[in-house]
Amino acid sequence: MAVRIAVPKETSPGERRVALVPEVVQKLVKDGLTVVIESGAGVSAYYPDEMYTSVGAQVEADHAKVFGGGGIVLKVQPPTAAESAMFAPNTVLVSFMNPTRSLDAIQKLRDQKVTTFAMELLPRITRAQSMDALSSQATVAGYYATLIAASSTAKFLPMLTTAAGTIRPAKVLILGAGVAGLMAIATAKRLGAVVEGYDVRRAAGEQVRSLGAKFLELQINAEGTGGYARELTPEEKALEAKMVGDAVAQADAVITTANVPGRKAPRLISRETVLRMKPGAVVVDLAAESGGNCELTKAGETVVESGVKVLGPLNLPSQLPFHASQMYAKNLQSFLSLLVTKTADLVPTFDDEILAASMLTQGGEVKHAPTRDLLAGGAK
Repeated sequence: MAVRIAVPKETSPGERRVALVPEVVQKLVKDGLTVVIESGAGVSAYYPDEMYTSVGAQVEADHAKVFGGGGIVLKVQPPTAAESAMFAPNTVLVSFMNPTRSLDAIQKLRDQKVTTFAMELLPRITRAQSMDALSSQATVAGYYATLIAASSTAKFLPMLTTAAGTIRPAKVLILGAGVAGLMAIATAKRLGAVVEGYDVRRAAGEQVRSLGAKFLELQINAEGTGGYARELTPEEKALEAKMVGDAVAQADAVITTANVPGRKAPRLISRETVLRMKPGAVVVDLAAESGGNCELTKAGETVVESGVKVLGPLNLPSQLPFHASQMYAKNLQSFLSLLVTKTADLVPTFDDEILAASMLTQGGEVKHAPTRDLLAGGAK
């Protein structure tokens, strides 16, 4: 019997994405899978029910039946504790899980004997690149953060030559040259700004410069033994911190992207540094949900200090739900290739290295050691 793929409507406040889009559903149905979409699941991402039924999906109005019908359930955000209790035993769940903030739901999933795969636990290996939802959604966040910065600063981003004189381009600084940071750099360059980038990893300099931005770095030889970088001395760290602080103070817009899943965000900008910035400047902090890269950041709010705006936007990928959903759905399609056989059956074992690394719960146990330790610490 063909595996049932179910997509519930997201219930997290402000979440507009959907786990599967019609384009991917059509391919899954063609492969012999049964796809069930909760009514209205794609509406906020501009995929109405009719688009799903036209490609062979079934639409189900009952929220509990979508979760409780077995097979594989695909989500964007972690299920609530109440939703987790709706699953039938041996159901497979694939979703972002935010393990440190979803312990009640994980406990329920464990007790319901649900096999849970967390998309943020995917190993960073070549074979998993097409499934890397963290990267795909970071791409959306980096792009949209730049638009927020452009619309929040008091200046034009590009240089303009007008009858009223020449307007110099704005200076945009990106802290962190991961996926989100590189997309922010590329977008700011397209908008005509003078762009600088910084990352503690020296190797990121080549990528930053390839996008036409200046890479901030001290002339320090940090090469260690065996090809690894040595740790900077306290004096070198102080020099580097001053360099970054000076660059922040001179920027018209700063976008910070330093985030570590499951951990508090590193502090990059102090209140004192914000006070050195020019009135009308803006800081867009993509790490707001995990504590913020800026000392003044408040999650979901805009703080104004001495004429400088510090924005802590939440869940930016949800602000571009059409393409964010499209990218996430294709990540899930690739992941499903590991879970479903060519005859549309569930694979008999989950011993593939990608499945093993991303497994959170199975058979009444929490398989992910850090999450298991957190639950044990809470006596659950």
